[in-house]
Amino acid sequence: MTTITLVKGDITRQSADALVNAANSSLLGGGGVDGAIHRRGGPAILEECRRLRASRYGKGLPTGQAVATTAGELDARWVIHTVGPVHSDSEDRSGLLASCYRESLRVADELGARTVAFPAISTGVYRWPMDDAARIALETVRETTTAVEEVRFVLFDDRAYEAFAARLG
Repeated sequence: MTTITLVKGDITRQSADALVNAANSSLLGGGGVDGAIHRRGGPAILEECRRLRASRYGKGLPTGQAVATTAGELDARWVIHTVGPVHSDSEDRSGLLASCYRESLRVADELGARTVAFPAISTGVYRWPMDDAARIALETVRETTTAVEEVRFVLFDDRAYEAFAARLG
């Protein structure tokens, strides 16, 4: 049984087996969570991401997929990079958002991770409405069979924390 916990704070300050990065498809860093993880984790993460781009992901990591690298200087063993979808009012992309959580847990299981910290994927510059993102994230984690013992949602501000807390019940 996976325990789900909520924490308000900075995901780069968390201690867990794996931290999930809301990456962009290039895997080469960016803004928001992605930039913060690359900055705090140091050059080892970027080096592994460059190797992934040069081998398996020449066109970038597809939306909804996940891949792991070292965590560099972060207090974790791995960073699991996943590319969330950009929110659209005209197209239902919720399946892609759910896939980010499912695929990240699949990678965590392959690695043997027991604690995984997630951000609220796609809620920043990708503009996913926070309440809906919380619903999708929590439903997907609850419905996914995994050996991960603790899933921790690390939420950056009060608005995100309150949205997830309301859905956690």
